[in-house]
Amino acid sequence: MAGKRHRGWRTFLTNKYLKDKEKNFVEYDPEYPVKYAIFITEEEWVAFVAQRRDENFKKVSATNRERASNPTYAYKKGRLGYARLEEKILDETKSDATSLPPHVLWKEARVGKDGTVRDDVQHIYDECETLSQSISTAEDQENRSVLSRALNVPEYPGRVRGKGHGCTPTSLYKNPRRRNPSNQEVMETLQALQAQVLQLQKDNERYRCMEKCNSQLKETSEKASINCQNKFPEGISSCQLYLSSPTYRLVGKGKVHNTSGDLLHHRPLPDGHLKVSVDVVLDKDALLPIPDIVSETTFLRDAIGSFVAWPLDLIFIDDETPTKPASNDKGILRHNESVASQKEVFAQGSQQLSQKIGSRQKNKRDLPVTSLPKKGAFMPRYQISLETLVDSSDMATAGAIRLLDMEEDIFGYSCTETIGKEDLEHIFRHQELGVGVIHTYIRFLYDNFMRGNDQLSNRFRFVSSSLVNKALICREPNSCREYLVKRFMASSTNNLYLWPYNSGCHWLLLAIDPLKEVVYFLNSIDGEWTNYPDMKQLVDTSIKVFRSQRQARVPRTKSSNITWIKVQCPLQRNGIDCGYFVMRFMREIINMNQIEIPITYFDEYKCAHYTRLQLEQIKEELCQYFIVKRLISI
Repeated sequence: MAGKRHRGWRTFLTNKYLKDKEKNFVEYDPEYPVKYAIFITEEEWVAFVAQRRDENFKKVSATNRERASNPTYAYKKGRLGYARLEEKILDETKSDATSLPPHVLWKEARVGKDGTVRDDVQHIYDECETLSQSISTAEDQENRSVLSRALNVPEYPGRVRGKGHGCTPTSLYKNPRRRNPSNQEVMETLQALQAQVLQLQKDNERYRCMEKCNSQLKETSEKASINCQNKFPEGISSCQLYLSSPTYRLVGKGKVHNTSGDLLHHRPLPDGHLKVSVDVVLDKDALLPIPDIVSETTFLRDAIGSFVAWPLDLIFIDDETPTKPASNDKGILRHNESVASQKEVFAQGSQQLSQKIGSRQKNKRDLPVTSLPKKGAFMPRYQISLETLVDSSDMATAGAIRLLDMEEDIFGYSCTETIGKEDLEHIFRHQELGVGVIHTYIRFLYDNFMRGNDQLSNRFRFVSSSLVNKALICREPNSCREYLVKRFMASSTNNLYLWPYNSGCHWLLLAIDPLKEVVYFLNSIDGEWTNYPDMKQLVDTSIKVFRSQRQARVPRTKSSNITWIKVQCPLQRNGIDCGYFVMRFMREIINMNQIEIPITYFDEYKCAHYTRLQLEQIKEELCQYFIVKRLISI
């Protein structure tokens, strides 16, 4: 279809600009069609004119035009087409067949209105009938059809003569007409295929890892017990991690553990490697030198807070003073490993955050918050407990879901949120989050912060990401605007509406004060609101409609100006954490209990980046909420 349209477009240009009224080519140089400058450059126009004036092109064009104007076997069915003609014949004859032989359809397409058949057409049909008795279907398909043989013309690849546009040999011979599968059947097939692909990938990765590790493991346990390298200070030292492929580059920072008899996941370290705890990732796409077969981790970004094996020649010690290891360090369990690497990275930031919050909380009513982990003792116990529950329940099967009721006070309408196994896996594996997880955390904030607290529940409101997102803004902008205006009209005092906005591949937070006509823009990747024109236009239009409906008087100088403020919020350092950042933004805004958000963000929470511990807090609250609400039960 696209090819026909393109040929028609070129023919139109030729007839309009290159030919006169008698359809002859003009001698002078045709003017450049400025009207179509957006489609055609001047260089393309010059090349097009030269190609159309070429004598070989004119010769081929005249031949094709002559052949099309006087076909040997003229088609008699107008615009009916082969496909609809075939359906008409099958319906009239009430046949159980799903299709007609090409030569039968070819003959019927050349029968005039009076029902007469030309002798030459009948002769071709009879010859096809004779050939069809002696040629098998396989031979017909692999060589030439009986119709092509009777007409004595070549068969063009990718088409079937006498069957119309779009019919191919594959669709005709190998794939007979069948009922289209339902949406449910398609989704079931897709889920089964995805599960098979995922399992194959895991099996393949595990096999490769085992092969690589087995080839590099030390031959004896006695040899493995002596692994203290002279190149590095004995003990635990801060280090920089490099990779040499595909380019030599710095990919992260961490701590190298150079101790005698040290093990990695209860197994000897490979030759030429040391045990390293990963603290900071500088290249989000960097692969681990040796994938972690225990946690099935292949990317460095997924190994933050864990131990991995790293080549000796790609580890460089920082200038920091090494620390001595504990004398009883004889190998660390998996969960304790995360603690060992996290306690030095996150505890200091956690302590500073507690001090800042404490000074602020002395003079105001305490809000219900989850207590921060003690220094060096963080353990994601709720995540571990919830994952155990999931594995022991029907949620362990693909496609299992749980339903969470969302009260009308939360989004302005009653609804049910669907939580699938994939949503929980995203939390456990620290992957990108979907709208179900974001909305569940909003329900957590409502239940634990706002329910029973009139001040908070009257001050803060939420906007549903299911009703207003990038896809719906583009497809149904009017319904999105109506929902926002209705949401704004529900308040009589100053409110701050928290809207987690999904741009399709990224979460950001909008905090909207519709009465003051101020929009706070919190983006964890340091982007501008101008990068989201559809979203900004929707918000501006909704506020103006809200202004009109409440009959507010606004000075002319401000009638078209809505104040947008970009808040200098903490920024993420990878492409995964945006959803976790948005959830923490909402928590901190409600915790501060003030509608105006400072441009430089709240002093109590001001930082360049959230630590992994601060994000783990959010995940712990979510998992605890799932358990308390008994959404997962055995």
